[in-house]
Amino acid sequence: MTALDILCVGETMAVITPAKAEPLLRAEACLLGFGGAESNVAAHLAEFGYRTGWASRLGQDPFGDRIIEGLEARGVDVSLVTRDSAAPTGVYFKDPDLGHGAKALYYRAGSAASRMAPDDSRSWPLEQTGWIHTSGINAALSASCSDLTRHLLTIAPDAGYKVSFDVNYRPALWNVEVAAPRLLELANMATVVLVGLDEAETLWGCNTADDVAALLHGPRHLVIKDSATEAVEFVREDNNLEHVFRVPAHRVDVVEPVGAGDAFAAGYLAGLLRGDGPEDRLALGHSFAAWTLGTRADFRPGHGTVPRSFGSNGNRISVS
Repeated sequence: MTALDILCVGETMAVITPAKAEPLLRAEACLLGFGGAESNVAAHLAEFGYRTGWASRLGQDPFGDRIIEGLEARGVDVSLVTRDSAAPTGVYFKDPDLGHGAKALYYRAGSAASRMAPDDSRSWPLEQTGWIHTSGINAALSASCSDLTRHLLTIAPDAGYKVSFDVNYRPALWNVEVAAPRLLELANMATVVLVGLDEAETLWGCNTADDVAALLHGPRHLVIKDSATEAVEFVREDNNLEHVFRVPAHRVDVVEPVGAGDAFAAGYLAGLLRGDGPEDRLALGHSFAAWTLGTRADFRPGHGTVPRSFGSNGNRISVS
């Protein structure tokens, strides 16, 4: 395979959602798609023009086939995906709540992706990859997945790549007592960290972006998403100077919030990779998120041409 600008690592599942905007209890027809935090980021970045790969495990089943074909069609390199005949592809259902977005029902225990481990990365072209992107979701899937995440962060300086880490705390996967210290350790090892202020409050008792910055001293770029209010970036220089940048959230008509956080991460990384300044890359993150909030899908094609001013009217977005 060719060198990659960024390799995204994590689980992608089949997604089943009602064909109409109605709860699963009432649905007579459903749509089959796919989604996962890291592959969502990969798809956004591929559409933006970056050489993007996704590494994971999938079952040797039709759900896995659909995910492979779908990500390939979006321009993502999937040559590093392992097909596992001994474990299935994970599945989740979206149960729309017409007043409050959607509830996700996960069926991922024992999935193929949960069997990922540090040995998987031995065949990945890490020294030809500029960045690795992963999240706290991957670390929560199993002990071996957590070990893989830590391994990728540990060897990054010697292998020559940088790591972006989206905290993405999911209470359904692990309780806060276990997650809080592990996610803090992993985040402090990354070059870029993205975290919602609400997540930081739940995990570490942080009430402000400054509280998060005082706790997460390791990342060179620390991005705190304060839901409907703003995104804040702390940039640490080699001389220990710290600069703070704030960009307000856009206003949009929200169709569904699922996937907006992944879109924000992709927009921010797209700006960082092309050398945008902090305010511009935060604004690009907001624009990607705003574009995605206009659909019920986790991924909305066409955002690569969305101007930074998109979403200047309507409701404030939530991207944590």
